[in-house]
Amino acid sequence: MNGFGHFFMGGGVGMILVWLLPVLLIVLLVRYFARGREGSSESTAMQILEARYAHGEIDQEEYLKKRADLIG
Repeated sequence: MNGFGHFFMGGGVGMILVWLLPVLLIVLLVRYFARGREGSSESTAMQILEARYAHGEIDQEEYLKKRADLIG
């Protein structure tokens, strides 16, 4: 066999790439989706509170109390 056929069938670097690339892709996808969920949970509480106040669902007194609770 000549060319790429020997590269993949002969083992070595070719076989490492055949297994490493899909595993690496899965790891990167898991990290991407996990990171998206982490960051959004912390900032959404304040964003939801501000949106509720902006839409008139809560008054200023309740907004300030809940804001103080979130800020700590």
